[in-house]
Amino acid sequence: MAETSEVLDENISKSKIWQVIGASSAGTVIEWYDFYIFGSLAAIISPLFYPKGNDTLALIAYLSTFAVGFIVRPFGALFFGRIGDLVGRKYAFLITLLLMGGATAAVGFLPTYETLGILAPIALILLRVLQGLALGGEYGGAAIYVAEHVPDEKRGFYTSFIQITASFGLLVSLAVVLSIQGFMTTEDFSSWGWRIPFLLSILLVGISLYIRLKMKESPIFQHIKSKGMASAKPIVDAFTNPKNRKRLLISLFGATAGQGVVWYTGQFYALFYMQTILKIDLQTAAKIIAIAIIFALPLFVFFGALSDRLGRKRIMMAGCLLAVLAYYPIYQGMVYYAGNEVAAIQSTSDPVTGKPKLSPVTADGTAITETAQNPNVPMLTFLVFLQITFVTMVYAPIAAYLVEAFPAKVRYTSLSLPYHIGNGVFGGLLPTVGLIMCAWTGNIYAGLWYPMIVASITFVVGSLYLPDTHGHKIWEEVKDS
Repeated sequence: MAETSEVLDENISKSKIWQVIGASSAGTVIEWYDFYIFGSLAAIISPLFYPKGNDTLALIAYLSTFAVGFIVRPFGALFFGRIGDLVGRKYAFLITLLLMGGATAAVGFLPTYETLGILAPIALILLRVLQGLALGGEYGGAAIYVAEHVPDEKRGFYTSFIQITASFGLLVSLAVVLSIQGFMTTEDFSSWGWRIPFLLSILLVGISLYIRLKMKESPIFQHIKSKGMASAKPIVDAFTNPKNRKRLLISLFGATAGQGVVWYTGQFYALFYMQTILKIDLQTAAKIIAIAIIFALPLFVFFGALSDRLGRKRIMMAGCLLAVLAYYPIYQGMVYYAGNEVAAIQSTSDPVTGKPKLSPVTADGTAITETAQNPNVPMLTFLVFLQITFVTMVYAPIAAYLVEAFPAKVRYTSLSLPYHIGNGVFGGLLPTVGLIMCAWTGNIYAGLWYPMIVASITFVVGSLYLPDTHGHKIWEEVKDS
């Protein structure tokens, strides 16, 4: 035992932690960039991959294709989680990086509907499925790889840098699109310029792959594998063990479900809400989100480090509760500062397709068709920043909690599933569900009911049942072997 302890302590003290974090984070940012660039360009390229003559129907079909990537993430979590627990953390997230990069680059080369016909949207859906599967395996690998290299008492601080990657990947996708649009005409971007963000993935993935190939396997996984402690059937072991099953359910409903809806409300729903309901032009709304993210990024590290002292549970539950209490006044403020006097939403039918569409109206029922002329950008940015502050509270400690909640031999499989159900299903479908609820009720705030209900459930379940794991020493599992 003493010999094992010395070896593991040496790994902690001499491993190049910041290189591990840098290599893991760089690849994960690229995967999030690849995943979100698809949504950032929805309005521009959707008419290119579906039949001509009905842009509304094309956008609906494209957004459905976008949603497929969220739905398949849990399946990717199981598939790559099994590989990560059987073969190794590094091996699994090398595969996910290549799969994500290849699928994203392929979108950049994909012929449009005009050239390929019905095969174009079919191919697009298949590539989106591959993207979702890859992301389902990437996050768990990166979070575990970092967590299994760092000291127990600073796990929240170090893993918070992995937590930054999702918001940073969204930021990069918005920045790339805005930058490329600034260098060419609208016609050129719509014709061929939209391919550049996808093709850029080739360069980014190549750099990240080069860095990751130089990395060694996690010292904890190396040890349990060399001692014969690794699971031969990680999926079976993860789900047939009653104690582990209970952890999975508590982690889903008491942590990741609420974390997922808070994350997507603060960034994606806020973006779609400004564009669709408040009628703020696309570029201004994207800039508001981007600036708010930049100011909020340091808070990921702050709350991650704070969770090492106060505990993961307290901070995550506080984030869920604050979000529930603050969403209504925040969105009332966003409506006020947008400049358009939006009072309600009318659900009308598209004259061509018969599909429902959102039409914001004033208090007297006058339809609002023009974009907001004088939105108060600083105040809107501040209100989005508040929402992203809640994101940092629930998201910064979640990686450390999930790593600590599950044993090393089934950690990859067990961690990835509740994370990707919470984020991919509960969170990923939020923008669509929220906007549908606004249209269904005519209430411009009805879309907030869904995240408020889910976050409330997480607050109750988490407060009652979620263990506070910040004192757990994952190294002890292997030191005692």
